Amino acid sequence: MRLGQAAMEALRAEITGCLKPGDELVVACPVALKGTSVIAKNKKDKLAERFSAGFIQNCVSLWDAYGAGSIVWKIAQEADASALYAMGEGGFLSALWKMAEASEVGLEADFRKVPIRQETIEVCEIFDLNPYKLQADGAVLIGIRGGEALVQRLRNEGFMAEVIGQTNSGNDRLLYSGGSARYLERPAEDELQQLLKE
Repeated sequence: MRLGQAAMEALRAEITGCLKPGDELVVACPVALKGTSVIAKNKKDKLAERFSAGFIQNCVSLWDAYGAGSIVWKIAQEADASALYAMGEGGFLSALWKMAEASEVGLEADFRKVPIRQETIEVCEIFDLNPYKLQADGAVLIGIRGGEALVQRLRNEGFMAEVIGQTNSGNDRLLYSGGSARYLERPAEDELQQLLKE
């Protein structure tokens, strides 16, 4: 179901630029950093049953240590990116849906290429959370022609970055993981909200 005009305008206001068919999708900085940090601060006792104090403290500081700064935006804009979106609530999957919906493009993306820290994977396993739906402040989704060149520039500056997919002029938005594919769905509630209610 398509968004109404007011909702679409509000969505487009969140995004810098607009994706074009044929753009490569780049994720700069690991996803779910903020969510991992918040969980580590709020669920220390549960995490301490399995992890060392050093590991937990590392999780707390992930967002500050690995998140995107203004330099990522500057590099992407200098590289003539079509669109940029600072990820946040709802995580990577929410960001991907919002950018595709606002730009009215189809896409194909591969979960296996999305930058993610091992700490995030381990914390999410403890609480049975989907890291791709977890608060992702600190990561940026970028649409650009020539994604590999941008990735190299970002890596040279010390940022994790990967080309994770490409847009097209169709309606389908497909997510791949190994041999299986599924459709990108409208965002649900952030995994962090569910956890902190408990």
